[in-house]
Amino acid sequence: MRLRLPEERPTEPPTGYKIAHPVLSQDGTRAGFTGVSLGGALPYGVLADASCVYGLRHRAPHRRCDCGFHCVHDRTAAEALLCTAEHRAAVLLEVLVLGRYLRFERGFRYARQRVRTATVGPCVCGAVATALADAGWGRPGWRALAPSCAGCVRGRASVSLASFARLAGEGLRVVAGSGAALPAAADLAVPEGLGVPELVAEAALLQARLDWFQTQLGRLGERGPGGGRQG
Repeated sequence: MRLRLPEERPTEPPTGYKIAHPVLSQDGTRAGFTGVSLGGALPYGVLADASCVYGLRHRAPHRRCDCGFHCVHDRTAAEALLCTAEHRAAVLLEVLVLGRYLRFERGFRYARQRVRTATVGPCVCGAVATALADAGWGRPGWRALAPSCAGCVRGRASVSLASFARLAGEGLRVVAGSGAALPAAADLAVPEGLGVPELVAEAALLQARLDWFQTQLGRLGERGPGGGRQG
């Protein structure tokens, strides 16, 4: 006799939490995520199906394999993973567990998921992130992004949180977590089709960038045309 595990038939998809690195396609037209463990080499979209990372032809998740998407039940447990050095730039995802899944004590391993919300942590300087900027690494065809405030973006390629959500599609919400400043967005160009909250965030970033440039111009003025300070 084969031992059959009990089957669940939930009326609504279970909710889970995980961490991942946000990524932007090389041409800047698509946004997604890449995992922090076994599936890290395979970026995925907001709505995605899992496949076996070992290239086997069975359907994920397979009971005798560790393939499939992974998440935990508890948000706090997922947030704890962000404390490690290698995961500081990752974002917290709230996901809907779709399709076939295996339930474990701490979470699920499952076949299909929809990312509902991505919570972006603070910039490396401690301020609230207003953008996702080039992190300096990536996967073939994809650039990894990291949280950044308006002052730290500087000349790096970046997208605002609202723009990332728009590029990712499927109704994804991207929100800024806690930090030392008020949240804003980080593109000089305002994307089309944004609501009032997103437009307010975009305007706040423009003001923040203008303030930064004015500060830099003020410092140059103090030094004078020859590079020395005016006295």
